[in-house]
Amino acid sequence: MVELLVVFAIMALLAALTPLAYDRFKSSSEYRDTVRTMMGQMRAARYKAMTEGREVRFSLDMRQRVYGVDGAAPKALPTSVEVKAIVASNESAQNMAAIRFLPQGGATGGSIEILRSSGAGTRLRVDWLSGRVTQEALLP
Repeated sequence: MVELLVVFAIMALLAALTPLAYDRFKSSSEYRDTVRTMMGQMRAARYKAMTEGREVRFSLDMRQRVYGVDGAAPKALPTSVEVKAIVASNESAQNMAAIRFLPQGGATGGSIEILRSSGAGTRLRVDWLSGRVTQEALLP
């Protein structure tokens, strides 16, 4: 009988911890997906600008919480992720930020910080001269 009570206690403990582990896993997964997708879209915008010989704009709407390359369907930002942007003054409007990639390979430059609730995160940096997109870790 005691053994059965111990088994039930262990099962109750596992049942109580499962939602916490799931929430942590979900927010971590959303963060990684956002970083990967945003960086991929920026690199694709640079490549498209160079191959098609025209400017391509990557935009971020912080009010509606969407981002993407102009002309494509926007991607939604998950609620577990916070985003900050530093871009050229002529590419910034109220709660909107954009980085233009130029046909010669350059860009208007800037950086986008993707943050977790803990304060740690990633900075995606676009070099204005070369248009290269790089990633660096941000510590809390």
